[in-house]
Amino acid sequence: MTHVVTENCINCKHTDCVEVCPVDCFHEGPNFLVIDPDECIDCTLCVEECPVDAIFAEGDVPAGQEPYLALNAELAKSWPVIAVKIPAMPDAAEWDGKPDKLRLLVR
Repeated sequence: MTHVVTENCINCKHTDCVEVCPVDCFHEGPNFLVIDPDECIDCTLCVEECPVDAIFAEGDVPAGQEPYLALNAELAKSWPVIAVKIPAMPDAAEWDGKPDKLRLLVR
C-alpha cells in the first residue's frame, strides 16, 4: 500500500513529511508535493508530520480525493525528488483547509 498527498497540500507545501521519509519518495512541484507510489514503503512516518493533514494511506483517502491517487503517480514521474525540508509557501496558513484547490495546481 502507498500513501498519497491530497488537495490540502496545494498552495501550502509544507515539507516536514519529506524530512522523515526514509526512501525519498516525495517529489516537488511549484505549489504541491506528491508521493511516488513505486517508491513509498508505507512506513506511515509522513502522515503525522503533515501539519495540514494532507497525507493518507491509499485505502483511507477521503471521499472526493480519490483522483489524487492517479495525480501523485503521474506527477511523480516528471517532478524532481525532494529530500530536505524547505520553508512552506509564504501564505500557507491562509490556504490550509480551503476547498476546491485543484484548479490552482501548477504543473
